Amino acid sequence: MTRQGNGEEASHRHALSSPLAAYHEALAHQGFVADSSQRSAAEVLEACFDAVHGASPVAQPGGVYLWGPVGRGKTWLMDAFHQGLRVPARRQHFHHFMRWVHRRLFQHGGTPNPLLTLAGELAAEVRVLCLDELFVSDIADAMLLGRLLTALFEQGVVLVCTSNQAPRQLYADGFNRERFLPAIAAIERHMREVELDGGQDHRLHPGWTRQRYWVVGPEQTAALSESFGRLSEGEERSTTPIELGHRTIAVRGRSASAVWCDYAELCEQPLAALDFIELVDRFEHILLEGVPCLSDARLAGGIARGTEDGVSRVEAGDRELPPLSRRDDGVRRFIALVDECYDRRTPLYLAAEVPMEALYPRGHLAFPFRRTLSRLREMQLARFGTGDPPKQR
Repeated sequence: MTRQGNGEEASHRHALSSPLAAYHEALAHQGFVADSSQRSAAEVLEACFDAVHGASPVAQPGGVYLWGPVGRGKTWLMDAFHQGLRVPARRQHFHHFMRWVHRRLFQHGGTPNPLLTLAGELAAEVRVLCLDELFVSDIADAMLLGRLLTALFEQGVVLVCTSNQAPRQLYADGFNRERFLPAIAAIERHMREVELDGGQDHRLHPGWTRQRYWVVGPEQTAALSESFGRLSEGEERSTTPIELGHRTIAVRGRSASAVWCDYAELCEQPLAALDFIELVDRFEHILLEGVPCLSDARLAGGIARGTEDGVSRVEAGDRELPPLSRRDDGVRRFIALVDECYDRRTPLYLAAEVPMEALYPRGHLAFPFRRTLSRLREMQLARFGTGDPPKQR
């Protein structure tokens, strides 16, 4: 084969790995439905892709911020972009990225400007950073992000991220929101904002179903008992508690592959997103018993302390606190658990008191719960599970 032929072959392989080529391949061979909004986003990602690889006259590539309702294909598009990159890159869920940030800041304790040091470390490691599900409701994260994102952009890191919210909507009702405004300004200055709303939730496309959600009475555990037995077949089983975040969690059953817990044990104890990351690290299947109706007409006067809130209370001054339910602490943790299972493709099996659509019909957390509901629906499809290929989401 001639040198020219080798060049043409390399060019062909590059074209097939680009975001737009991946989108056309999915339309032709993976059963994707044509969506003008997704195509526009793929074209924007293609321009960023070319600039990162030097195939564009743009001197400094801008990042891309994909946002829109659940199930519009944001994560699939970002993953297609990431998988084709030929430069050093990292792809993380936003929760995982912030865990890394806080850990590194702790390790850099005593450093004059730890955020700049951290940004320099990341810039030396990657050219592109892809973050999935950017959602901010923790004041500690809000205060860090403005300076961190600015430093990353100044170091030449290209950021591609997904979110259910436009940049200006991030942390909209957060306390001391003015401390997050530098992050919004950095996003708007360095990233191209692309809204995806093609009018259809692609997670609802037909597929073989596999029930993982049951409506049962408080004394009925047959559904999860049978599932646990099937998932743990051939493995040693026990009811020995597990440890998460230095807390003892009682279980109904555990094996090498699966763990079966009560809702109260996982969602009504002061666990954090980091604990759910550890849980999914250890088990391939999570079973949750006794999920109640999560809406509660009674309102609490304080701030819900779920996985996305800081450790210490932030004074709100003369601003009124939002009308939070007494159950919203648990709801936040439930949202974080579903997010972690979904992002890691770990099936979550639920026995609940009410149908899925009635889990959280009203409340302060209704917006983030829409994503949770969409993800629970998709978990009822056979295609969802550990090791499944990427899908439209």
